Amino acid sequence: MVNVAILGFGTVGSGVAEVLTTNGGLIDGRVNNQVRLKYIVDVRDFPDSPYKDLFVKDFAVLENDPELDIVVETIGGATIALDFTTRALKAGKSVVTSNKELVATHGYELLQLAKDHGCSYLFEASVGGGIPILRPLTSCLAANELEQITGILNGTTNYILTRMIKAGLTFDQALKEAQANGYAEKDPTADVDGHDACRKICILAALAFGRHVYPDQVPTQGIRNVTLEDVAYADSVGCKIKLLGRALRRPEGKVCAFVAPHLVQGENPLSGVEDVFNAIAVTGNAIGDVMFYGRGAGKLPTASAVVADVIDIAKDLKKDRHNGWEEGAPDLVVSADSLVSAWYVRAQVTVDEAKRRCGEIQLLARSGAPAGEAAFLTAPMTEPEIQEKLAGMEVGSRFRVLA
Repeated sequence: MVNVAILGFGTVGSGVAEVLTTNGGLIDGRVNNQVRLKYIVDVRDFPDSPYKDLFVKDFAVLENDPELDIVVETIGGATIALDFTTRALKAGKSVVTSNKELVATHGYELLQLAKDHGCSYLFEASVGGGIPILRPLTSCLAANELEQITGILNGTTNYILTRMIKAGLTFDQALKEAQANGYAEKDPTADVDGHDACRKICILAALAFGRHVYPDQVPTQGIRNVTLEDVAYADSVGCKIKLLGRALRRPEGKVCAFVAPHLVQGENPLSGVEDVFNAIAVTGNAIGDVMFYGRGAGKLPTASAVVADVIDIAKDLKKDRHNGWEEGAPDLVVSADSLVSAWYVRAQVTVDEAKRRCGEIQLLARSGAPAGEAAFLTAPMTEPEIQEKLAGMEVGSRFRVLA
C-alpha cells in the first residue's frame, strides 16, 4: 500500500482528495498497488467533510510516520510550505506540489534535498494547471536542444484581456468581473502585475535550459497599463494583446527571460487563446514548433496534474527521478536588450514627427482617436534603439510585436 497525505485543504487540496477517492480504483490499477489517502493537514476544522476522520493539525504526525510515502503540498507560498517540504524530504518522503512560488524560488535546493534522501520532488501542476508541459519537456522533447519558450501562463490576465477585446470593458471593469466569477483573487497583484507568470517562466526556463532561473532575475511587466485604445489599435491590424512569458537560449549558456504584454499577430496560434485558457509554445532544434493548450487553473484540472505525479511516484517509490537542473548564477540571465522585434507605440505625436524619429512605420487607426494621438508599428529593432528614438516623446504605450 502507498500512503498519501495532503497539506492544505483549499481548492487544490480538496480537489486532490476528490480525485484520489473518486478515481481510486483506476489509480490502483495503474499503479498495481493500493494508493490511499491517510492524512490531511490543515489548521481549520471541517466537521462536515467526508474526510473528517483524516484531519490532523500537527505536521510531526506525518513526519514521524514510517508508513507515509508521499506528501502533497498545496499550501502555497514559500514560508510554511518550504518548512514542511524540507522536513518531509529529510524524512525520506516524496513530495508533490502545485506551488509555483516555492519551485521557482527554492526548486534547486529542494530537488537536491530529494536526491540526497532517496525520494522525489515533482511539480507538474506548478505550471499550466492540468496542461501536461513539464514532463514532456524532460521526456518527450529530451532529444531536442530547446531554443525558446513563449507562453500565455496566467488565466486571470488572459480572461481580463479577452473581456477587454470582446466586450469593450476597461481593465478595471474586466478585473471586477473576473473577481466576481472567481477567476481573480481579492488581491490580484500576483496575477495582473505578472508575478505569477514570472514564476512559471522561471520553472520552464530551468527545465528547458538546465539551470535555476530566479524570479528576481526576470524583468516583469503586467497588464495594468493596457488600455481600450491599445486593444482597438491592435485589432485594426488583426492583432491581440497578450501577456507573455518568454525564455530564450542565448550564446555561452546564458538565458534571456522576461514577462510583458505583446501584440500577437493573428496568424500566430497564441492570438486565439482566450478566457482562462493557457498555451505554451516550445521550439526545439529537431522538432521545430509545438504548442501545449488547456485550462491553466481550477480545482480538478490542477488536481489531475498533482495526482498524475502521485501515480508516477507510487509506481516505483525508489526510482531516481532527478530530472532537475543545476544551480543558477547572478549573471545567468541576460537582458532582452539585444532581442530584435517590431514595436507597437501609442503616443502624443504628429505623424511627421513619428516618421522622422522612427523611419518607416505602419500607421494604425481607431474610431474616436483624439487629435494629436498617433499609433504605429515600427520596423524591427532592439529595445535600446526604440527607447532612443522615443526619447522625450509623450508615450502612452509601447509593446513588442510577436510575429
